[in-house]
Amino acid sequence: MSRKQRKKEKQKQSTRELMGVDEITDFSTKTPYGELVYFIIHPTNISVLSDENIGARIYALMTVLKGIAEIEMLCLNSKENFDDNKQYLKRRMEMEQNLVIRNLLKQDSINLDRMQVQMATAREFLIIIRLKDEKESNIFPYLARIEKNLKDQGFESRRADNQDIKRLLGVYYEQNVTTEKYEDYDGERWVVFGDE
Repeated sequence: MSRKQRKKEKQKQSTRELMGVDEITDFSTKTPYGELVYFIIHPTNISVLSDENIGARIYALMTVLKGIAEIEMLCLNSKENFDDNKQYLKRRMEMEQNLVIRNLLKQDSINLDRMQVQMATAREFLIIIRLKDEKESNIFPYLARIEKNLKDQGFESRRADNQDIKRLLGVYYEQNVTTEKYEDYDGERWVVFGDE
């Protein structure tokens, strides 16, 4: 197969196929390597906890990990990265002769720093359960037990739904944290149904 043919074949693939996702359901992603269910864990601000409390949180997490063999963990740094913009502003300030413009560029740089600090707390922690050959009737009781186990150990969590999963994939693959609603298909919002 020539390079041109491979490129054309790749263009025919959907985004989901390129990501290795067969289907996004109401509560999971189906992949060739199993069905993935995501639990979003609300983070604890450990900077205000004592050493004893941090030790207790670590022990609680170890208890969860020991109790669930299928567990995988993911941390998404869901914040915009302003480094390129800050570098650009720094270069512009060094080159700028006009003092007023230089001060405006400095204010822009300070504003970017402020925005980045505010968004730095937007990290998301996920526990992922990979379902393999589970019977349909056993899945939801099994997931409920995992959710109860997390709550019993003091973790505030919830199972990700369809929109959460699309957002997580958008952040993971594209670093897109600004979209409010993810579409199933590109341009879906522009389609008017029943209009002929």
